[in-house]
Amino acid sequence: MSIRVGGRTVELSRPDKELFPQDGITKADLADYYRRVARRMLPHLRHRPLMLERHPDGIEGPAFMQKEVPDHFPDWIHRVELPKEGGTVTYALCDDTATLLHLVGQACITPHRFLSTADRADHPDRLVFDLDPPGDDFDLVRRTAQALRELLHDELRLPSLLMTTGSRGLHVLVPLDGREAFDGVRAFARDVAELLAARHPEELTTAPRKQARGGRLYLDVQRNAYAQTAVTPYAVRARPGAPVAAPLAWDDIEDPDLTARRWTLSTVDQLLKDNPWHGAPRGRSLDPARRRLAALTSGG
Repeated sequence: MSIRVGGRTVELSRPDKELFPQDGITKADLADYYRRVARRMLPHLRHRPLMLERHPDGIEGPAFMQKEVPDHFPDWIHRVELPKEGGTVTYALCDDTATLLHLVGQACITPHRFLSTADRADHPDRLVFDLDPPGDDFDLVRRTAQALRELLHDELRLPSLLMTTGSRGLHVLVPLDGREAFDGVRAFARDVAELLAARHPEELTTAPRKQARGGRLYLDVQRNAYAQTAVTPYAVRARPGAPVAAPLAWDDIEDPDLTARRWTLSTVDQLLKDNPWHGAPRGRSLDPARRRLAALTSGG
């Protein structure tokens, strides 16, 4: 199957291969979805190194995460070579619709992106808090996201964005100006999480070990590190029903029926009806917020 897009022809092998067998969703269906959402999705992908979650035999078969670009990828797919311990990795960049559809052809169901761009890989322009429920209590996730937003926005004066992960929880993202390296950003995120956990000790924790959490929600900031990735907005997740990582408006957090898998590939028309992140806040420096946070933790 050949798809002509953006002046390029993308070959989609085995288009009738069912990637989601329980739902009858084929590789061609996935390509159609990504083509339709590309206008919204590409701004969150461009210039960002990717880790590719590939499912050659569908979501019920073996899967693997791929960082290194395979030799057989077309020359027109952009790449960046970045350092790792003991060597380098050449990552794919998804800068256009043709690349996005080529990834589908490789049975990449979910592209996971860096929180930084390729030209400043150690300086993130996004900070992310990953909120997954300790069990099935999504109301706890909603309450935590609300409390986190109030701390960030009302007390630290940092605007934030909200999205479902399409898996189990929510991501709260803070747009940054990209001037600070990951170490400082992660330290700030950890300090915010510790303050929030101290305010809600019965429900929240920053303990990385599951045995120490005691059924509390873990405020996960570990993605804020070089070469770590987070799911891309509008990406499909490899779960039954083909749920989507979907941007939300902050008002959506008040809906008691909200779940991490509210949006799916089959509800793409409704998903694209509105753009909750239209007019998203510009990236901010963390310096003023860091001073405000220090005053809060010192009792000032």
